[in-house]
Amino acid sequence: MPGQPRVVLLKPLLTSPLIEVGEYSYYDDPDDPTTFETRNVLYHYGPEKLIIGKFCALGTGVRFIMNGANHRMDGPSTFPFPTMGASWSNHFDLLTGLPTRGDTVVGNDVWFGNGATVLPGVRIGHGAIISTGAVVTSDVPDYGIVGGNPARLIRSRFDDQDIARLLKVAWWDWPAEHITDHIPAIMSGSVTDLEAAAPH
Repeated sequence: MPGQPRVVLLKPLLTSPLIEVGEYSYYDDPDDPTTFETRNVLYHYGPEKLIIGKFCALGTGVRFIMNGANHRMDGPSTFPFPTMGASWSNHFDLLTGLPTRGDTVVGNDVWFGNGATVLPGVRIGHGAIISTGAVVTSDVPDYGIVGGNPARLIRSRFDDQDIARLLKVAWWDWPAEHITDHIPAIMSGSVTDLEAAAPH
């Protein structure tokens, strides 16, 4: 962002094949936004992916906890002895087959407030808003607003009929030039305005 070194587009910074971020999604952090991949995507040891859509806005401190954070819970101790190395690593088989919730998937046009945390395997729908400090432990519907710990649905941004219309329009998939020509309709127009602006 011009004049704002604390704001970076995420896609050009990624090195891990397990993280995918769509065009124009950005992260804001006054310390070092370029280290998002290592400071904000935590315990990413397994094969699960983090997929973030286009046009997402991530506030400072948004974190994604990945499945590698899981510990065994079926025995007397949850301590992950084999990860500490030396002779304890002979028991690495005790860490295989831990339950996984799969990929963490964020839709397009999602706004994350400061310090939000997303747990493994959560799916966040298009147009959702994740409130500041929210701990997202379960799926968030399209255009839902969630907050709290654990995050709960506060309300929906639109009724079911309008959500269906918005998903059909899918403005985030329009060509960049078309988006540029119709920013007022995208930002402040009605659903009908957005439908009228869609490429034909």
